[in-house]
Amino acid sequence: MVYVFLADGFEEVEALTPIDVLRRAGVDVRTVGVTGKTVTGSHGVPMIADLLPEETDLASADLIFLPGGMPGTKNLYASDFVRNAVEKVLADGHYVSAICAAPSIVLGGMGLLKGKRATCYPGMEDGMVGAIAQDVPCVWDGKIITGRGAGAAFDFALTLCEALCGRETADKIAASVCYAR
Repeated sequence: MVYVFLADGFEEVEALTPIDVLRRAGVDVRTVGVTGKTVTGSHGVPMIADLLPEETDLASADLIFLPGGMPGTKNLYASDFVRNAVEKVLADGHYVSAICAAPSIVLGGMGLLKGKRATCYPGMEDGMVGAIAQDVPCVWDGKIITGRGAGAAFDFALTLCEALCGRETADKIAASVCYAR
C-alpha cells in the first residue's frame, strides 16, 4: 500500500504523476487528505482524498509519498500525523519518498537526511541538514527516495515504481507511455 499525503497547496504534477504511474503498475495507492477530504493544489486544482488521517492503516504502508508545493509542504510538516507516520514507516523498514520542497522542509526538518544522498528543489538544499545534496532529478538512498521538482516527476514516479515493483515493471510502464528512460 502506498499512501500519498496531500495538504492544501500541494503541487499537482508532483502528486498526480506518481499516483498514475504506480496505479498503472498495479500498486494500491490511496490519497490521504491531511487538511481535509477536499484538498486544493497550489494551482487551484481540487482533489477529493480517498482517506482522512484517522482512516489510514500505517501498518499496511509499503511507502509514504510527500509531494511538494507551497504552502502544501509547510502544511505537511505542521501535521503531527504526517511526522509520526514518516517516523513509523521508516522504523518499520519501509519507504518514505518526497519531492521538491518536501525533502528539505519535511525530511530535512525532521533530521532524517543526515549522511544520506538526497535532492530537492534548487535553492532549498540548506534545509536538508546533513544530507549529501545531489543535483539530479531523483535520488534513491536506502529507504528514502527524493525528487527535484515538477520537471522530475516522471523520473521520480518510475523510481518509486522500481522500488516497489522492480526495474522490469518500471521499464514497461515507461515504454507504455513513450517515456525514454
